[in-house]
Order: sequence, then C-alpha cells, then structure tokens
Amino acid sequence: MMRIVLFLATNLGILLVASITLSLLGVGTFDAAGGIDMTGMLIFCALFGFGGAFVSLFLSKWMAKRGTGARVIETPQNRQEQWLVDTVAALAKQANIGMPEVAIFPSRAPNAFATGWNRNASLVAVSQGMLERFSPNEVKAVMAHEIGHVANGDMVTLTLIQGVVNTFVMFFARIIGSFVDRVIFKNEGGPGFGFIIATIFAEIILGILASIIVMWFSRQREFRADAAAAQLAGAGNMIAALEHLRSEQGVPVELPGEMTAFGINGGVRKGLAALLMTHPPLEERIAALKTAGFR
Repeated sequence: MMRIVLFLATNLGILLVASITLSLLGVGTFDAAGGIDMTGMLIFCALFGFGGAFVSLFLSKWMAKRGTGARVIETPQNRQEQWLVDTVAALAKQANIGMPEVAIFPSRAPNAFATGWNRNASLVAVSQGMLERFSPNEVKAVMAHEIGHVANGDMVTLTLIQGVVNTFVMFFARIIGSFVDRVIFKNEGGPGFGFIIATIFAEIILGILASIIVMWFSRQREFRADAAAAQLAGAGNMIAALEHLRSEQGVPVELPGEMTAFGINGGVRKGLAALLMTHPPLEERIAALKTAGFR
C-alpha cells in the first residue's frame, strides 16, 4: 500500500508547485483578450498533468527507499537474507521479469511493497516484522504478491490513470478559478489574484475527489496481485498470509503516511473513508481467492 500513497503525494506536490508557478506567470491558459483558451488550456493541463505523474513514477523507487529506510541487500549477510534474495529471484524468473532489487525495511508491522518505473528495474521490500513472525511460505506468498504487481505493470497503469485525472483536475480548476475571478472579483483584465487563489483551492478539492477513482483502481489491482501470488507461490500459502495479516490488524502499520498505498497491509476504514482505501478488506481478498477456485 505504501507505493501508491508515496506516488500520489509526490504527484500532488509536483502538480501544485507547477500549477502555482505557471498560474503566477499566466502561462498557457488565457488568450490575448484575457479570455480562456480552452484548447490551449487542455493541452497545457495534459502536458503538466501527465508530466507530474511520470516524474512521480521515475522517482518512486528512490522515494520508497528514503521514505521507509529500506536497506537494499547488496550482499546477503546471513541465511535469512540469502533465502529472501533466492526466493525473489525464483519468483521473478517464474513471472518473466528482471531481477528486482531486494530490501528489508525497519518496521514491527507486517508489510511489504514493490515499486519502480520498469518491470525489469523494480524494487521489492519486506518489513523486518514480517520476516520475524511470518512463516517462510507466507513470506514467499507476500513476495509473490509484490512480484505480481510488477509483472502486471500496475505502476505504469496507475501513472496513466493519474495523468488523465491530473489533466482534468487542472483543467476544471482553472475554469472555476476564472469564474471566481470574473464573477466574484469582477476582474476583466486577465488572470488576477482571485484566479490564482480559487484555482489552487479547486485543485486541492478536485484532487481529493479524483483520488476516489485512483483508489478504486488500487483496490482492483490488489485482487489481481493476489491471484498472481496464488499462481506463483500456491493459493494455500497466499490465503494463509492474508489470514495472518488479518490476525495482526491491531499492529500499527508503521509506514510513513505517504507510503501507505504501496504495502500489502492497507489497514481498515469504514464509511466514506472506505472510498479512499488503497486496499480491499482482507476478508474480501480471501473470499475472492476461494471463489476463483484458489483453495
């Protein structure tokens, strides 16, 4: 779950900085008469919307290491690390992807994540707490789940979806900003202070609402990664790992907030907050594996 929130946070930061800077400069949104150039604005928003998403993608592995304190295993220091590297190598070969970097991050909570811009240049990491308390077969299943994310190209797909979302958030935020500037502030001479402030606030609100779409996709990809893990490491092992995660739901996740969407353990929310969950409830994931014939 941590991968996605870090990606979203980086993307939002890039988007806001670009939007504020370009709004102050009045770049790409108004014609010579001070009116909105719809075609030019849509192109402008698409360029920066997709640009922010792809920059976030390319930074994802570096940010994941920084955000979690993950230590990449360059040379295994003990039998456990050697087993982990060998297990990931075998799973990557089965999934027909390049060998990922393998890392361990310091957290008591059971969690793991995978990230990276390319299926042949990825990173998979597991928490120290999971290594200590989960059985080898359960850890293998969790690693298979993360390898499944990489093999399925989830990060690239997420980037494309985020790019589309960014484009329309920026586009409609500027329409709202222009409306506020002209109707409320009575400014007819091009973008003014009202446009800048209204656009920033509109981007934040629309960005939160648009996140519901991204989070829905995130939840769907978890089911696909679970199915991939069932094929790579055995359905029984994956179900056992999910049931073990469910038994430890009281253990704090202990991941930076911006990294929450990238881990396997996404926590539990209720009500409207459930729309912003990056992961489906563990009960639903277990049921989905069993319903699909994975037993």
